[in-house]
Amino acid sequence: MSEFSDFIDLIYSIRDKKLLEDFLLGVTTPSERKEFVQRIEIVRQLLSGKPQHDIARELGVGVATVTRASKELSQGRFKVLRDTQ
Repeated sequence: MSEFSDFIDLIYSIRDKKLLEDFLLGVTTPSERKEFVQRIEIVRQLLSGKPQHDIARELGVGVATVTRASKELSQGRFKVLRDTQ
């Protein structure tokens, strides 16, 4: 699996939550898992209308990290999170 699309296909094929958790625990470090959770929280807060500097300060991340998420939102990403708002 050298292509990102192959990785996506593999993730998509894992229909069992426990198997997916097992797989993701195996391919990520604790630090990477924390970053994933943090990035999702950044997007959720942006979607709620919170200012970028407030998000950065509250979560202890750089403003550039929040700005990157904002840019991705403006490009139409995170549809799954938009639908849950």
